[in-house]
Amino acid sequence: MTDKDVQLLAHLMRRAGFGASRDELDTYAAKGYQATVDELIDFGDAQSMPDDLIRRYHHDQSASHESGSSSARWLYRILSTSAPLQEKVVLFWHNVFATGYAKVTTGKALTDQLRMFRRVGMGSFENLLVELSKDPAMVIWLDNLDSHNGAINENYGRELLELFSMGVGNYTEQDIKECARAFTGWTVDNTEYTTVLARNNSIWPYGKTAWRSKYRADDHDFGEKEFLGERGRFNGEDVVEIICRQPATARFLARHMYNCFVADEPPVPQWSYTPPRDPEAIDILTQAYFDSNYDIRSMLRALFNSDFFKSESCWYEKVKSPAELVAGVLRLTGEFQKPRREITERTMQMTYMSQTILNPPSVEGWHQGVEWIDSGTMVERVNFAGQQLSDQGRPGVSSMIDKIVAGGGEMSAELLVDACLDQMGAIRVSDDTRSSLVDFAREGPLNAGSASPREQAQQRAAGVLRMVGSTREFQQT
Repeated sequence: MTDKDVQLLAHLMRRAGFGASRDELDTYAAKGYQATVDELIDFGDAQSMPDDLIRRYHHDQSASHESGSSSARWLYRILSTSAPLQEKVVLFWHNVFATGYAKVTTGKALTDQLRMFRRVGMGSFENLLVELSKDPAMVIWLDNLDSHNGAINENYGRELLELFSMGVGNYTEQDIKECARAFTGWTVDNTEYTTVLARNNSIWPYGKTAWRSKYRADDHDFGEKEFLGERGRFNGEDVVEIICRQPATARFLARHMYNCFVADEPPVPQWSYTPPRDPEAIDILTQAYFDSNYDIRSMLRALFNSDFFKSESCWYEKVKSPAELVAGVLRLTGEFQKPRREITERTMQMTYMSQTILNPPSVEGWHQGVEWIDSGTMVERVNFAGQQLSDQGRPGVSSMIDKIVAGGGEMSAELLVDACLDQMGAIRVSDDTRSSLVDFAREGPLNAGSASPREQAQQRAAGVLRMVGSTREFQQT
């Protein structure tokens, strides 16, 4: 397999997961690109660090009352999963169907929502929207428990159409009202708890309780409705079925997937007047949506096997989100081969970079692309990557350095840089970036003192790994 083939696989793993080490790329290369795509999509029974082991070290994760423990639990899953695409898709839906702790106020409900995304997030989009509409965290986040027969709350109906499925310009205000009527009675069990919380600013006497989906027929509007040009006594499932048949829905979902897996698009509110970056790609994904009866797996398979995804013009064109950056670095360093209290600190690093997972800033989720970058977040990103990737106490870093200096003897600056880029995931950098790295590598290790030649070589390699972490190519995907 050629270097270009390996680099294509590296591109795939950055987009369909959280990156891959050189050893992992060699394993995928032996299987080939097509087989790797199939394995990522049809992953079977995903394995990850067992919950009972995690809870021995983190008792707070047993109940997951707070967002911090729930976020850390999810990070453990991302770092240890055998199915990286599954967790990437969970992160994708968490941003599209943004639901936050600031209003939900219990991490358990958000963890349950992630579990739902894990269970149905790569299947039928119609089924996913139905499950989302029942999800307790979403019901509370967008106030559907306050929507009643004869007294609707439009929040969920509005966002379902505007941000979750069709986009502005493809429905009317009356459609929003009719949608809200269809979802009356879709509420949460233990609603008395929510009322007490709002009135007394307290929690249920025996602690926070786990919410469950509940349908109250006595509170549902069974009247006739007119929605998107169709008339009937629609309920929530009927509305979702009508939504999923719309060409606007297919194109809206296709653009979301392109934005996540291919290239950064402008924020969603601009889509109604800003055309897609690649209209032909959107057409291909839209066709896959209808050909497969709205199947997400089929859309992903079409995307990863497409020429527009494989094209080098989109390599290193997306800015990594803080979650992607932190997860990618930690999967390389191998710090969390078992539970460690430092997981909380690593989770907080995302917040310092402006992404608090499980607590998005609004129902729009996080804006992507260059909006991740400012003078403060850039310093946090570079410092985090550099500190982690140069720490020889991390098993993954130690393993990379051992491979880099395995030949012994003096290594030229050019060969050292190439070896570091290769070990960090077959990273391809611009000529200017490589030249800067080579200039740095020529300076040798700082404070080498009386270190042996091998120790100096290891320090030199660690320094270059640190610098690679600060490059534009590593900070992008």
